Amino acid sequence: MRKGLIVLGVIVVLLILAAMSLSGTYNRMVNLQENVNTSYAQVQTVLQRRYDLIPNLVETVRGYASQEERVLTAVTEARARVGGAGTPDERLQAETQLSGALSRLLVVVENYPELKSNQNFIMLQDQLEGTENRIAVERQRYNQTVQEYNQYIRRFPQNIFAGMFGFERREPFAAPESAQDAPSVDFNTNTRSQPDTTR
Repeated sequence: MRKGLIVLGVIVVLLILAAMSLSGTYNRMVNLQENVNTSYAQVQTVLQRRYDLIPNLVETVRGYASQEERVLTAVTEARARVGGAGTPDERLQAETQLSGALSRLLVVVENYPELKSNQNFIMLQDQLEGTENRIAVERQRYNQTVQEYNQYIRRFPQNIFAGMFGFERREPFAAPESAQDAPSVDFNTNTRSQPDTTR
């Protein structure tokens, strides 16, 4: 009888320890998953900033280079695809197409020196350049949080619990090599006029 109670006590203690371990593992997976979600939301914030800049950029260029309608239409259509993307993968593909369209637009701008010296265009160009840099930084942070999360849920014994509770592997941003670089917006600074500070 006494041995049975000891065995039962050991089993109870082991079950309590297992439950505590499971609880700790589950909570860690939840925290890592939330870090991934937060990081992804931050990426979406900077992508939205670029998305919002594009109409003003297109209209400014159109005022000087209306004959480049094909390029302007490509940017507008790429922006529309971003707005209509449903899944993260669709959003990534649409953002890659948008980056390519913006690159082509900014190459076209080289043919219009008067546009490059327009104060509104200079301001938009600077905002776009800053936004592209922030996109690169936030994507890198997102990929780091995804890597930490994926590594944790794939290790033993977490992989067992991850499968039980529906924690699935997340995909990092892995754009094609051609889309890794932000569109070049570094125009010849000699063509820039200084802002009018008298206004």
